[in-house]
Amino acid sequence: MLDSRLRSFRVGLARSLRLRVLLLVLAAFVAVAIPAALSFNWLVNSTIVKLGTLFAEKQVLYDRSRGLEALMREVALAETLSRSPAILAWTADENDPEKRARGIAEMEHFRLAFRDRSYFLAIGGSGNYYFNDAKNSFAGSQLRYALEADNPRDGWYYKTAALGAGCQLNVDNDDNLKVTKVWINCVIREDGRTLGILGTGIDLTSFIQEVVNTHQAGVDTMFVDRFGAVQAVRDASKIDFHSLTKEAGNKKTVFQLVDSDADRASLAEMLRNVSERDGKVEARFVEVGGHRMLVGVGYLDRLGWYNVTFMDVDQIIDRGLFVPIGLLLALVMVAAAGLITLLFKRVVLDRLERAEAALAEVEAGNFTAKVDDGGKDEIGRLANALTRMAASVRDNTATLEAAVEERTEQLRRIAYLDPMTGILNRRGFAEAFAPRAAECAKRGVRLGLLLLDVDRFKSINDARGHSIGDTVIREVAQRLTVVVRKQDICARWGGDEFVVLVSDCSADTLADLSARILDTLRAQPVTVPDGTKLRITTSIGGHLLGSEEDLDAAAHKADLALYAAKRAGRNRTVMYDAAAHGAGGASRVA
Repeated sequence: MLDSRLRSFRVGLARSLRLRVLLLVLAAFVAVAIPAALSFNWLVNSTIVKLGTLFAEKQVLYDRSRGLEALMREVALAETLSRSPAILAWTADENDPEKRARGIAEMEHFRLAFRDRSYFLAIGGSGNYYFNDAKNSFAGSQLRYALEADNPRDGWYYKTAALGAGCQLNVDNDDNLKVTKVWINCVIREDGRTLGILGTGIDLTSFIQEVVNTHQAGVDTMFVDRFGAVQAVRDASKIDFHSLTKEAGNKKTVFQLVDSDADRASLAEMLRNVSERDGKVEARFVEVGGHRMLVGVGYLDRLGWYNVTFMDVDQIIDRGLFVPIGLLLALVMVAAAGLITLLFKRVVLDRLERAEAALAEVEAGNFTAKVDDGGKDEIGRLANALTRMAASVRDNTATLEAAVEERTEQLRRIAYLDPMTGILNRRGFAEAFAPRAAECAKRGVRLGLLLLDVDRFKSINDARGHSIGDTVIREVAQRLTVVVRKQDICARWGGDEFVVLVSDCSADTLADLSARILDTLRAQPVTVPDGTKLRITTSIGGHLLGSEEDLDAAAHKADLALYAAKRAGRNRTVMYDAAAHGAGGASRVA
């Protein structure tokens, strides 16, 4: 009785292909794969961490030396100028003509030594702001304007003065002078009194090009101030302009680049550590955009800045170093796979080969193929399922292909239409441009391009909310579709910008159409959901395309004309003019 039960158990076990496969695979991989994988991962990770940390320390030291070299000379010159007797005498008694002449002469002398060949001086008693640039544009009229305590844009002066003696660095855009620089602000003090602030600046673009940009793949260097506000980085959109006058919550900081609160706390601790220990460099791993990055931090004590370098270790460290270990593991796995293949050949592979041959016929389109196996285990049941599947595929293929084709066409339309307005989006416009340009070139006629921007749209969004702004965008799109001709193409270029491609165009045609668009958009106010009526106007930049001129070039010229329209007072059209553009913009204003 017992022997009969054992024989039945062995027969059932032999018929269970799943159990046999499971036991054999588990035995082979437990013996080989687990210790090999653990050893490989441990070796690779520990080596990468060690090499990455060493690289981070060297990179931070290198970036710190470049930053110091670029800025320390300028800081030293500005500090020297702030202690000049001529400057001290003048700022203490600004109205004395002799002292004023000596003070300006002293600043002009230092201007030639500054890298940027420019200087500024703000005198605390009067608030007068003096400036001269590399071209000596303001010789004899260095007094540019007067600071105002209640003007937020002049807040840099009062906040810097409150910090006491020394020099402070600030990345800022001077709205009066129309320049963006790394400003070096040195406080002028005598007998405990703050007499003013003077300094110079380094052009932000050149500073980033020389100091921050690196050709090392996977390395992104930036400089931040004591609050973590980004002062210099390759991507200018991350820079915290006007950081000196901003509240802490409004600053663009390095902490916003990392993903978690724990990593932000770790980064803040690193900044504290390096500032307390002269010359020390720290490096740790943090998550940035879901990717594990090594961050190195150093302190520029003379400037009060930190240099922070994010490094993608996977790009920096050559994984080829671990190829020998990988090859060894691969050989072990191949040996294990060979053993498993040998054991399973008769039980699994030969039968699967017959099933695969039948499946290849089905794949080639022969849906009448049958898999003859005869087994009653998993592979036998799989063979029967494949036979049934072939019949089902034959019936459903035609229906599926039709559905896929219909869905593909729907997706194509979605990709090229703007969901808010229903007109073409930028991608759709670009797709439509090429065939229309080819058609007009073949017929010997020209194309025109109009680039529209809703005037002061940001103020609508800020004051009324984005839902009101969306209503305005939809209304502009609707009016555009009414006024343009049937052969013209209009699209949403992005944000509050629209674009119109005018076919069979001449200069007069382009001017007439732009005039109609202006009149249509400003003729009636837009009624928003709360019943308010908003008057809207647009600025238009126009360009008559030359032969074989592509969309990028044409859009750039129309954009130049659009900016000229904005500068000329908005609510108008400016046509691009090549000669005028060389002088700084488009010239013909409609």
